[in-house]
Amino acid sequence: MFERYYRELLSFLSRKVSDRATAADLAQESYARVYAAQQAGEPVREPRALLYRVARNLVIDQGRRGDVRARYAEPEDDVASGEADDTLGPTAFEPDAALASQQMVNAILATIDRLPPRCREAFILHKFDGLAHAEVARRMGVSVKMVEQHVKNAVAACRRCREEAEEGRLPAAAPLQRRKRGRG
Repeated sequence: MFERYYRELLSFLSRKVSDRATAADLAQESYARVYAAQQAGEPVREPRALLYRVARNLVIDQGRRGDVRARYAEPEDDVASGEADDTLGPTAFEPDAALASQQMVNAILATIDRLPPRCREAFILHKFDGLAHAEVARRMGVSVKMVEQHVKNAVAACRRCREEAEEGRLPAAAPLQRRKRGRG
């Protein structure tokens, strides 16, 4: 799997983060997480799709960490004068923040999994594989307008999921697998 998708994944991540070294780190972490899932006994039916999903989530998490860092950064004169407290780690590394981030990822993945099949396919091809609407339409045998509508619906579903999570309306700390089984 590594040899087969690495260059492709690295190119995808390089476009997303605009830094080859960061892209390489994210690609390595993506492979490590997929490998860990496989070693844990979870069946991986489509390794490429899972790899891209993990990579995309890592890009999103990295963006969130950057936003948090920017929001809570020390004023420059405190840092320059040496007054910054180096004993505190980044807020994103705190257990509560990590748990909240994982819960959000699980909720978004569950939302994507619940999309109608064609909507989910168009969304994944466009957002995770980075294909243009026209290419997605060609692959799926539908019009560009239909692809646009599918992607729009999927983005709206993800946005609703995020808003519900921020309002505390999602089950707290329930992993994706448990929620799926409970719905049965």
